[in-house]
Amino acid sequence: MIIDLISDTVTRPTKEMLQIMMNAPVGDDVFKMDPTVNQLQEKAASLFGMEDALFFPSGTMANQTAIKLHTQSGDKLICDKYAHIYNYEGGGVAFNSGVTCKLIDGNRGMYTAKQLQKAIAGRSDIHVPYSRLVCVENTTNKGGGACWEFSELKKIEKITRENNLSFHLDGARLFNALVAKNEAPAQYGQLFDTISICLSKGLGAPVGSILLGSKHHIAKALRIRKLFGGGMRQAGFLAAAGIFALDNHVERLAEDHQKAQEIGEVLSTVSYVTKIEPIETNIIIFYVDQKIGADTFIQRMKDKNILLTPMGEGRIRIVTHLDYTDKMHQVLLDELKNFQK
Repeated sequence: MIIDLISDTVTRPTKEMLQIMMNAPVGDDVFKMDPTVNQLQEKAASLFGMEDALFFPSGTMANQTAIKLHTQSGDKLICDKYAHIYNYEGGGVAFNSGVTCKLIDGNRGMYTAKQLQKAIAGRSDIHVPYSRLVCVENTTNKGGGACWEFSELKKIEKITRENNLSFHLDGARLFNALVAKNEAPAQYGQLFDTISICLSKGLGAPVGSILLGSKHHIAKALRIRKLFGGGMRQAGFLAAAGIFALDNHVERLAEDHQKAQEIGEVLSTVSYVTKIEPIETNIIIFYVDQKIGADTFIQRMKDKNILLTPMGEGRIRIVTHLDYTDKMHQVLLDELKNFQK
């Protein structure tokens, strides 16, 4: 038995999801003729109370499309130093859009309205990049699945409107935040110009993300997706998985969160763990004694068929997910308890 806790992207479609996928009516989505893709897009837009949506093969492409539609080459976007768009999207901000990043030194991937106000202050002339876009990530990946306070997001949104800045949400794990904070998608639809949501992480679909926005923004996004090579043909087979995930896999995210809490409780009792980041959703980030080291710990767990991932600076990440069973959970807890320095 392999216990894969590298990411929540490792899940495979359930039998019910596969059946729905194989029976999906399809057409050519490049010509907007795939009925299942259209259904998914309409469903997502309605869920968030936004005008339109567009299906993408990946969250990175959805984010990069949003950045390109909000900016011009030479502009500046503002995000946290831990942001996925800056750290883990291959330098796409610069490569695809010719945009530079102003990084805010936030807390676990989250910054405050006051920090944003300071970041956009100062000269605005031909010598410096123009600020065009503010980005946030919820939950924060590198921040250990942390959830933004909605009240702070409202303050940030107010600043963006007062300064004519666009506002984008990288919501790859947004549904984890919604479940953990008992919030509604429509709350977020009212704040942001564009939102990306991932279907292949906690929701368990095999492929796909969605970009939400106004009809004007999505019309531009369609053109940019084409430029990026993201046009798909009979994509309804994949979209059907997304529909199933939205209908069946949102509320169960609480189970992943509970398992993460239980893992954290065990880690807090063992002598070889030196620090655990606060656990809010399905991501656990912790540090082990330097005498062991992160790489050694990960390898020794791998030898026991338990797969973890390094996050740099001695950080180790565990991510719970749909395919992480109760049996696997008990094995992991036992191995953590019995790990010898």
